[in-house]
Amino acid sequence: MRNIEPVICYPVEGLPQPDISGLQEIRRTATQSDQITVPPRDAACIVVPAGAFFRITSVEGPQVGDLNLWSADDLNERFYSGKTRALHGTHLSTGDRMWSSFPMMRPMATIVDDSLDWYGFDQFGGSVHDVIGTRCDPYTGRLLSGDDYHHCCHSNLTRALAAHSKLPLHEAEAYVHDVLNVFMCTGFTRDTGQYFMKASPVRLGDYLEFHAEIDLLVGLSACPGGDCSSEHSSDTADCHPLEISVWIPDGSTRTKHEMPQLNAYDRSHGVG
Repeated sequence: MRNIEPVICYPVEGLPQPDISGLQEIRRTATQSDQITVPPRDAACIVVPAGAFFRITSVEGPQVGDLNLWSADDLNERFYSGKTRALHGTHLSTGDRMWSSFPMMRPMATIVDDSLDWYGFDQFGGSVHDVIGTRCDPYTGRLLSGDDYHHCCHSNLTRALAAHSKLPLHEAEAYVHDVLNVFMCTGFTRDTGQYFMKASPVRLGDYLEFHAEIDLLVGLSACPGGDCSSEHSSDTADCHPLEISVWIPDGSTRTKHEMPQLNAYDRSHGVG
């Protein structure tokens, strides 16, 4: 049985493929419209209209970030990391898409440029920009260490979403979800299959850039692990800010963008 060839669970040949070269050409017409700086061990939110681009940049030193996406019109539509992983693999780069949760399930954002795409997979099976880690959180921290730490990525994103949406903290927390770990270098150990992290290759000026397929609310936490070379969920790592910039194409190009339709499944689930 061990020698049986594996079968890909979700063949993606039937997926509509993004026109990356066309999007990159449109990107060259864009001008910057907005920008925020995400402080170390904190998070921030920014709105990105459909058809625009947003870039996450390392602006001071090695730093990873935890990314959440929501529909700007409905927080119930949010990034679905598990299905994105099933469709594109454990780590994302140029040409991959971030898909939204059921029942909407449509592309939310497409990666159009990645300054770290040279890294590939290293000898340990590590790569960057993973959709396998969930986000550092105070509940797991409490379970493992017995301590309360309030500046992990889950708490950072909860505070940022609550502040942006004017929701009570406990309501905002329910919308925070599993992330794209931007710039983080991760994998699974070959002997025990455990999730590992190692020092990120990200350096000053490195970036990951996306095309917004729908109107987005983007939330990003600058992880308390810094470059994740030693630990996270503590105040000991050397941490740096991250920057999100929004780029708007010229008007004629922007009006041609068509937002992906909601998933066409009828939701009858075999009843009736």
